[in-house]
Amino acid sequence: MISYSDKNSGDKTPARILVVEDEAIVSLDIQGRVKALGYQIAGVATSGEQAIQIVAEKSPDLILMDIMLEGSMDGIDTATVINKVYDIPIIYLTAYADNDTLKRAKITEPFGYIIKPFEDRELSLTIEMALYKHHAESTLNENRRWLKTTFDSIDDAVITTDHHGRIKSMNKSACALMGNGIDDLFGRYFHETVNIFENATAEAVSLSSGNDSIIDDAILKSQQGTIPVSINISAIEDKEDVVGKVVVLRDISELKKSEEALRESLSQLRRTFEETVVSLTAMSEKRDPYTSGHQQRVAELACRIATKMELSSEEINSIRIAGVLHDVGKISIPAEILSKPTRLTDLEMNLMKTHSEAGYEILKGISFPWPVAQIVLQHHERMDGKGYPNGLSGEKILREARIIAVADVVEAMSSHRPYRAALGLPKAMAEIARGRGTSYDAEVVDACTQLIEEEDFSFET
Repeated sequence: MISYSDKNSGDKTPARILVVEDEAIVSLDIQGRVKALGYQIAGVATSGEQAIQIVAEKSPDLILMDIMLEGSMDGIDTATVINKVYDIPIIYLTAYADNDTLKRAKITEPFGYIIKPFEDRELSLTIEMALYKHHAESTLNENRRWLKTTFDSIDDAVITTDHHGRIKSMNKSACALMGNGIDDLFGRYFHETVNIFENATAEAVSLSSGNDSIIDDAILKSQQGTIPVSINISAIEDKEDVVGKVVVLRDISELKKSEEALRESLSQLRRTFEETVVSLTAMSEKRDPYTSGHQQRVAELACRIATKMELSSEEINSIRIAGVLHDVGKISIPAEILSKPTRLTDLEMNLMKTHSEAGYEILKGISFPWPVAQIVLQHHERMDGKGYPNGLSGEKILREARIIAVADVVEAMSSHRPYRAALGLPKAMAEIARGRGTSYDAEVVDACTQLIEEEDFSFET
């Protein structure tokens, strides 16, 4: 913002002064003195009506106004008319200093009052002070107009209070949000007028708690209804004292609606995602009816093991999805091999082992938030590197895949297969105990053992 004085600091043009005096000799004397002091004469008037006309035509910088003028208007009446339309400093020149005249003159808020006769120094000082004061007030008023326009153009609601918490100002947005004008709320206590509380705690928002604070989720109750808002409270400081507060309220109704729409959209996407996973699982199990439910049971046990190992909810969710899809690659295996009632030949077994890679190829193009395709690819890898398809070992195998590997073995041995009857949980547990630390991750085996032995886990539950 450029101040009035800054804009005119380089202007060396002498001030233009209008002399309003009905006595010709006195008027000539004043004009001579004004010129001698370095000012210009913008015009000379002998009556109030003439002075108003010259002001309209020439817009002088200052007016020297005699109070006693010829005609129906005296100097005070003339100043009253001029002040209503123009912003020009007026100095009264008069030989009269009675109380009644002074009272009338004060109402017009003159920039000076000189009693005739006067010295040149007195005239010079009065003119300079009037011009300086007018420039200062013009600058202040201009800045106020800038600030008020800026204040009212802010979309957020802004309320200022004094150090007692009484409302001093509100912008247009605040008035609209509150459903009241500033005249209705000015001087009233904020905590009695603004009904606002934190959404999480239902506690009323107080201006006395600290100098600065930000509340992202609050509720405002006003004549406009219940409105979700965010709040920013800042202290107005004078040296070390807090002399007031600025409270900024932002209506977050649309943000709340957007968040709710986003949550609903995410929920819908999640439902679609879950339905897609279920469809893929069902499609693979259609090819292998003898192992129907195997993938869901593996996922159930794997998630319980992961929970026992205190994995994060995201890791557990990735294990659940990978678990129900770990055999999706069996779609590529001929049905006669999947349902063969006798043991597979080496050739058939080698073909069966390709289901991990087939599953990876099916899933790798899906943008899961977890490495589901890699988990599916690795769920037959073993800690000692003797698994398939890539012979990975140890920590090179994803932890999720190591968990599913154990759950897969336990479920497969516990369940019926076309070529054998169910072997039961005891034999399954003996198998993972035998391979603890060699074929299977020791930590996963321990968690599975504790789960089944101490918590009585069974696939029937």
